[in-house]
Amino acid sequence: MNQANIGQIVTINRGKDKGLYGVIISIIDQRFVLVADGDKRKMKHPKKKNLSHLILSDVISPEIKSSISETGFVTDAKLRYVLQKYTARISES
Repeated sequence: MNQANIGQIVTINRGKDKGLYGVIISIIDQRFVLVADGDKRKMKHPKKKNLSHLILSDVISPEIKSSISETGFVTDAKLRYVLQKYTARISES
């Protein structure tokens, strides 16, 4: 999957956060996105990441996507919940 979408879960592949998960909360341009995880990177202070430094998953959270499109905001608790659910599903398989 090459196209980045708001609400998409990503794995950070480079930098000090390597191996951690995040959610795309904003698309800056074709090369950069803003990523938050609700814990280390809060919604108010997301990390600007180059798309080439991310591994895009096939999972797009409809809860986060709809929340951002309707209000322009998502709570940190919802980000943490979605990522926790995603990591639990990965560890089962």
